[in-house]
Amino acid sequence: MDVRARDAAGVGVPVRRAVTLLLVALLAGCTATPPAPKPSAGPPAPPAPPPAGGQQPFGAHWDPNRHQQFEPYLRSISGSATYHELTWCEVEKEKGRPDWSDVDRVAERTRALGITLNLKIRVGMCWATDGTAEHVRGQAGKTESAMPRDLAAYASFVDGVVRRYAAYGVPTYAVENEVNSQSYWSGSAADYERLVTTAARAIRAADPKAKVADSGISSVGYGFGVVDRLLRDGKEADAVAAYRAYFARRIGTRGQQIPDASDAARLRTALATDADRRHVEFLAVTEKLLADKVVDVRQVHYYEPFDGVPALLDYLRARTPQGTPVQAWEVGQFWRDGEGDDVRRSQEMVKTVAQLVAGGLGPVMWLPLAYNPDNKQGSEVRYGLLDPDGKTRLAGTVFAALASEARGASVEVVSGKGLTGVAFRKGGASALVVWASGGPVKVPAADGLTAAVLGSGEPKAGAVEVGEAPVLIRTPRAPAEVLATVRG
Repeated sequence: MDVRARDAAGVGVPVRRAVTLLLVALLAGCTATPPAPKPSAGPPAPPAPPPAGGQQPFGAHWDPNRHQQFEPYLRSISGSATYHELTWCEVEKEKGRPDWSDVDRVAERTRALGITLNLKIRVGMCWATDGTAEHVRGQAGKTESAMPRDLAAYASFVDGVVRRYAAYGVPTYAVENEVNSQSYWSGSAADYERLVTTAARAIRAADPKAKVADSGISSVGYGFGVVDRLLRDGKEADAVAAYRAYFARRIGTRGQQIPDASDAARLRTALATDADRRHVEFLAVTEKLLADKVVDVRQVHYYEPFDGVPALLDYLRARTPQGTPVQAWEVGQFWRDGEGDDVRRSQEMVKTVAQLVAGGLGPVMWLPLAYNPDNKQGSEVRYGLLDPDGKTRLAGTVFAALASEARGASVEVVSGKGLTGVAFRKGGASALVVWASGGPVKVPAADGLTAAVLGSGEPKAGAVEVGEAPVLIRTPRAPAEVLATVRG
């Protein structure tokens, strides 16, 4: 969807959700353009059935090895989207002998759930590249990606991916992941631009309907982009405020990479490190690829507090070409000391995803669906909607409720009279998910109007006082008509 679709007041304007999914592509060699890749052989897959119950913008990413534990919950968010990451070096550990079985299993199971699958295509580091891995992550031993030695061979691999999974209904392919981090991409920004150009050409040749997404700059990287833009525009006070809101839970967690900054001078110092300059450099390359239409879809990652979302949306509106779909493939909570506070964390989840969807992003995919208790942090730094064993938490219940309200609905912004949130309109009725941005706000009783704090029980008729906790209001009227009855 286009994040620019708003009226001057930002109230009650339908936002067209582009739940069109996109994936990644390729082109260009080191010194010469490689030939168009030949179609790869493989067993044909049956066509993908339509998602059950209609499309909706709220999805999640989960560990495919725990599919059986998560399947009951995943059926409750059918019509959503997810993604899976595949790596050339893992699929084709021995040159010329690809093994698609793991990815096939994910594609088959996702399709059976009525969930749309998107793919991230990464290179990794192996026989197909130069170099030795310096960043090895997780039990699977994932590494950073390096530039392929042979771009024609890379194009052929991408061609094989797209031709195989188009039959499963994959709409979008992303090229690499968070290339602004050296733990994911060892090459330069120029290398990445050449890789994406190569991949995009191969993707479109294999499936003209497919879309290409960028790598998804990291949540931290987007934060530095937000602040750098404000400083360049001479808005020093706004830049400091945005930095402190966006990085409220990050400051001091990475040594001096994200230091506190109480004024513009300290903020400029914070932006002067090599790592932070890399964030801004790769954002610029991403935006060039979007402007040049090499990439179709902008991919956003966001793990910060909900009150950092407005600054992110402002940045996206200013730096994204008109009409470009923006999708949030990774949304979650980075919160080191948040364990045990499920009510507050679930409320923050609602405020984050509601603002993103109202801001024109879609799909919005929560990560992780359930955290891995064996992670290296030793704690739940990123909050899951489910317990590790698949038991649904309050956040999972509320997330499924949002999905139900949004399924097959149009989306409108709710902003005004002290209320913030999103509205879903379907068949003439409206479901508003709102909270008070200042003090409590009273919404008067009206015919057909019911309300309840999300996750607290069935909505009841009568006037409702909206506070910090998100409230679900159902009404036969338009959102703007409801706001008109509120005395600000």
